[in-house]
Amino acid sequence: MYCVIMAGGSGTRFWPLSRRVKPKQLLDIVGDKSMLQMTVDRLKKLKVVEDIFIVTGAELAEKILKSIKGISAENIIIEPSGKNTAPCIGLAALRIGELQKDAVIGVFPADHLIVGHRKFVRAISTSNRLAKQNQTVVTIGIIPTFPSTAYGYIQHAKESTAHYLDAHSLKAFAEKPHLRLAERFIESGDFLWNSGIFFWRVDVLMDLMKTHSPDLHDRLQKMKSLLNQKKDITAIWEDIIPQSIDYGIMEKVTSNAYVVRADFDWNDVGSWNAVCDILQKNKKRNVVRGNGLVLNGKENFIHSYDHFTAVLGLDNIVVVHTEDATLVVHKDQAEEVKLLVEKMGKTARDDLL
Repeated sequence: MYCVIMAGGSGTRFWPLSRRVKPKQLLDIVGDKSMLQMTVDRLKKLKVVEDIFIVTGAELAEKILKSIKGISAENIIIEPSGKNTAPCIGLAALRIGELQKDAVIGVFPADHLIVGHRKFVRAISTSNRLAKQNQTVVTIGIIPTFPSTAYGYIQHAKESTAHYLDAHSLKAFAEKPHLRLAERFIESGDFLWNSGIFFWRVDVLMDLMKTHSPDLHDRLQKMKSLLNQKKDITAIWEDIIPQSIDYGIMEKVTSNAYVVRADFDWNDVGSWNAVCDILQKNKKRNVVRGNGLVLNGKENFIHSYDHFTAVLGLDNIVVVHTEDATLVVHKDQAEEVKLLVEKMGKTARDDLL
């Protein structure tokens, strides 16, 4: 299996710590290694892995090469600009297809936290065998532990697939639900969290793109010719309409698609709330990273290494203090930091973004 790590995101929900020049995947958010390095290390432990590629933008490629151990320069694939996940995966498939036309590709986000190596290995091995032998589309779904409104969901058939006890036919994708709907998903027993991890053979993926995203497929084929001639693909790339792999391919596949149920501990670390959930808390469930104090308050999160930060008489507050910016947001609004950064883009200095 060839692994593809998507590492081109800007991580705007983690502003002000995450910036365009050093986004979330390059930060040591939940440990002493960056999220991207943790992902690389996790995949390198898998015996089924032939090689690992990272897809990112030009402005991050050099930083990744210098900071990430275990990845060579020729394994960094540069996309001219961000076009969401479907073009990103298609570009990687062109590269891997040159190495082996029927290779299995496993696609992984750069910035998820996974705990439970044996369970992870089992899920990957099952997915790899399914994609290789059945020439099918496979994704990993996480057995939910609570009715989350922050994750997308995958519905699957009740019965497992013959010879693959953890694999089920995939029925539908569901966007992030409101709380009551999330509760109904959990009660039904046939919904899983969408992990964003996918598997295909290269030839199967290209056939699916030709059927469901013909414009993207056509442009990828034109780029393939240019890449073989070592020519610039930017002009063709910029004509691509951005689209996610979920919308462009997965939601349109009505047969021969499977989801593997996995019960390793998983968190997409999608907001400051998610970081707070992961880290150790005191008796009042406050988290203080760096220099800070919370008095007469509970369920607060402080990240402040440059200065001392104090919170008095407040609950459910996130405070992130850096050298040049400070964020204060109620936990209920932590997912909306992305919108704040988009708004700031019209008025803030470039070095704040």
